[in-house]
Amino acid sequence: MPRPSNRSAALRVCALYPDLMNIYADRGNLLMLERRCRWRGIAFALTASELGDELDPDAADLYYIGGGQDGDQRLCALDLVQTKRDALHAVAARGGVILAVCGGYQLLGHSYQVGDEALPGAGLVDLRTVRAPGPRLIGNAAIEVELEPGERRVMAGFENHGGRTYLGPRSKPLGRVLSGYGNNGEDGREGVREGNVIGTYLHGPLLPKNAWFADWLISAALRVAEPLAALDDELEEAAHADARRAAGI
Repeated sequence: MPRPSNRSAALRVCALYPDLMNIYADRGNLLMLERRCRWRGIAFALTASELGDELDPDAADLYYIGGGQDGDQRLCALDLVQTKRDALHAVAARGGVILAVCGGYQLLGHSYQVGDEALPGAGLVDLRTVRAPGPRLIGNAAIEVELEPGERRVMAGFENHGGRTYLGPRSKPLGRVLSGYGNNGEDGREGVREGNVIGTYLHGPLLPKNAWFADWLISAALRVAEPLAALDDELEEAAHADARRAAGI
């Protein structure tokens, strides 16, 4: 049972395009956040921002974008730039948390080149993505991340992407590839992190396989100084171990 702490906190989460950008059951990430808050007595509020909706940069502590089909991703890319770009930059500037997975990750950068068409990105981080000829990058994967100085952890999940993402000089990867392809199958880097803006190709969904990362996101979003109350994570640790074994780690 958890220790009775963090009870005065409330986590506000805004999901961008939850109906269109949910191709890999990424809604499970939202459920994981809600459960881990509720088990600790932390209030949880979930809102959605759909196509055409203006985004309030102060209405949530954590903003989330999942993955989607090419056609849906195209619609979301245009809407993201036209109605939400400035608000997301305001979120990043104040240290708010933004988590983008797979297709959502590709929209964080400058552009996503698909054939002759370049989908615009939010420009939150320095990266570009191209749809390259060749097979999709598919399989179980694991990366080594260092979200806190001197604290290295393994994050495991599943990747399935045709795009190849290349980081520019102003952006740093989320982690180092231990198993799988990562951003492009070439440079051994996976995802991106700039402050509290995080993008990754790992899904399946990601957070149920990495409960410790869900807790990090909650702490970062709430800006709590004290550790989150401990939970009985026997099942969550088993899920993480299974994900690591599937990736060969």
